[in-house]
Amino acid sequence: MRALIGCGKNINRKINMIVLLTDFGLSEYVGVMKGIIGNISEDLKVVDLCHNVSPQNLIEASWILSNNYNYFPANSVFCCVVDPGVGTARKAIAVKTEKYYFVGPDNGLLWETLKEQKVVEIRTLEIPENASRTFHGRDVFAVAAANIVAGRFENIGKKQEKVEKMELFQNGNEGIIVRVDTFGNVVTNIPCLQKEKYQVETGRKQLKMNFYPNYASAKDNELFLIEGSNKTLEISLKNANANNILQLKTGQRVIIS
Repeated sequence: MRALIGCGKNINRKINMIVLLTDFGLSEYVGVMKGIIGNISEDLKVVDLCHNVSPQNLIEASWILSNNYNYFPANSVFCCVVDPGVGTARKAIAVKTEKYYFVGPDNGLLWETLKEQKVVEIRTLEIPENASRTFHGRDVFAVAAANIVAGRFENIGKKQEKVEKMELFQNGNEGIIVRVDTFGNVVTNIPCLQKEKYQVETGRKQLKMNFYPNYASAKDNELFLIEGSNKTLEISLKNANANNILQLKTGQRVIIS
């Protein structure tokens, strides 16, 4: 499914930061992308937003980007590479909004972020014939991000009108698991309901949980709910990994009532 995003006027502005979001972990791939960027444009900052997105996990990447991009300075370029369709016919895009730039595969990753903003222009990136079919992060996206910093947004490809749409389902107290973080907290996209006790339903599991304002208030070995930094409910276990017990997956439906 593809959705139309309205376009506005062109805007010229100085750019001095590239922000990386990938599922590359601690591999050499991130360093190589930074090397490519440095070869094209040396006078800028390259910041790591996150590289431990679960492999090929578009929901998790979408959640991280849409909840964190607006903490960065205006004119930052977000280079986002979570790309299970790398090497296929899927498009690669660069998007200019009124405040930021975004580069990445046209696979839905950018949708939740772009729908909050006014999009100025979308470009389809040209993929070189000699580009690796497994590493567009190096040969396509890092190059595009650096060229945007160098002021060449209009030269990186032809205009397009649509981007791939991927909605993260949420309706009242029903939503999905959007991330399991490094600590094993199970993050949902359901807003806090300001209650002391909840019932949590995930598939066949139905659990009653208390809500606490902070981790220290919970009892040992007790699964509980807490409001996370993105103002949604998270299932946690004090000083331990909640998902080792629950074994839940990103994208799984959840009801919290």
